[in-house]
Amino acid sequence: MSDSDEELEQLRGRAFAIAYRMLGTVGDAEDVAQEAIVRFHNAREAGESIDSPAAYVATISTRLAIDELRSARARRETYVGEWLPEPLPTSDEAARPAGAEGFPDPAAHAELADSLSLAFLVLLERLTPEQRAALLLHDVFDYSHEEVADVIGKSPAATRQLASRARAQLEQERPRFRSSAERQRELAGHFFDAVEAGDLSGLEALLADDVVLRGDGGGKAPALARPLQGRNRAARALRNWGRAMGNFPGIRIERVEFNGQPGGIIRLGDGRVVSAMAVESDGERITRIQSVVNPDKLGHLGETIDDYGQLLKQAREGG
Repeated sequence: MSDSDEELEQLRGRAFAIAYRMLGTVGDAEDVAQEAIVRFHNAREAGESIDSPAAYVATISTRLAIDELRSARARRETYVGEWLPEPLPTSDEAARPAGAEGFPDPAAHAELADSLSLAFLVLLERLTPEQRAALLLHDVFDYSHEEVADVIGKSPAATRQLASRARAQLEQERPRFRSSAERQRELAGHFFDAVEAGDLSGLEALLADDVVLRGDGGGKAPALARPLQGRNRAARALRNWGRAMGNFPGIRIERVEFNGQPGGIIRLGDGRVVSAMAVESDGERITRIQSVVNPDKLGHLGETIDDYGQLLKQAREGG
């Protein structure tokens, strides 16, 4: 790979990192990153003076993401059920989407890791596109308010206010405690073992009193209509689901890392993807479980099933 190719891949990684956090969708982030790289390449070929390629690509990818968010807002208002971000594999370089080459290791920087979590991406949905951009560029990617102002076309004072308001809006609901990666993996391992075994008491022992279980089917697959809160309710729902799916020979939970945190890909015996589940903990108990079954959000993980509803019906009837 030439130096030029290496530079482009590094820039693509930065563009994808910004776009994915802005949009929460892998395919759209890939498209934004690709367009940013094409525009950068064309500008350089045309002889345009670019002092900082990283800043140039960040500006383009942020502006494209803002435009995409504005057009996506109407679509999300009519989205069936709860909208969750698309889970991004971060544990295996080979499993990452094509647009994510050079994607920063989420463990390399605490703020990067926090900003990549599915819970944080859900919170970002409450912000305007400009608030989201100001917060991410300043707090996560270390751009000054002056640099952020150039990107989003506002004054430094205005971008400072945007970031401050966004920070205040999110602060109350951001996790207060961060457990070690090893402890998170340990709890998640016990959790998935209990799900596979349909072990109600085991699940209840692992879940926090106020645990929240969320599901995203997008109208394409059966999912929770609204978040399910509470240890007993979540444990019973997971136990019933695990028992039903256990009726299919070969079904398994492939342990992976999503968005810097432990998760699992539920696959049939032939490898097709049924769902993706991400697990968050406070170091003592599981606090959040997010399950994505919308096949439109799982294609980057492998071949999906055609009719999840029919599969679930068969599972509940005994396979």
